[in-house]
Amino acid sequence: MCTGACAKFIAIPLYVLAAVSVICNIILFFPDFDTKFAADDRKGEPRITEEVKYMGGLIGGGIMVLIPAIHIHLTSSDKCCANRCGMFLSIGFSAAGVVGAVYSLSVAALGLMNGPMCLWSNPNNPIPTWGTPFANSSGSYLSDDNMWKWCRAPENVVEFNMALFTTLLVAACLELVLCSIQMVNGLFGCICGTCSGEVRQEQTQ
Repeated sequence: MCTGACAKFIAIPLYVLAAVSVICNIILFFPDFDTKFAADDRKGEPRITEEVKYMGGLIGGGIMVLIPAIHIHLTSSDKCCANRCGMFLSIGFSAAGVVGAVYSLSVAALGLMNGPMCLWSNPNNPIPTWGTPFANSSGSYLSDDNMWKWCRAPENVVEFNMALFTTLLVAACLELVLCSIQMVNGLFGCICGTCSGEVRQEQTQ
């Protein structure tokens, strides 16, 4: 497979992963698919999980991966970037994508470890209060569904956060791998070219 075709193979999944990251981050602002918690949070009453506000999926796994994906895709077509210079630039863009993916991965991992913001109570804290009851659990709550019942509101917020932060984590890992591969592919493309010239010659024959 020539470097141009490989770039296209990398870019298309990056589009999908960036979109998934953005969507997950946006949905996380609306636990229980209700806007009232986000509205209360804007009024100065903390209701949204802090890691959601770091915008790991929107900025890191989304924008910082989408821009490199566009350039990487251009290196696979017969346009201005389908040359050695374009491939060289794709190394830098891919490096930015790696940074974005690492940021998204870090925020998602932190969100999973600390758990959600919720109205909670347990035998040691009988009066329901808003906070992050699993912040000091080192992630042990993930495997203990009895602890999930501590959160009274939003409904099913633990499962909600776990599902979306896990999706962000997986998406970020895949983005990290793909952008890293493109850095190597870009180096080979810078040295050997994108094969686009060979493809045009074959088409004219």
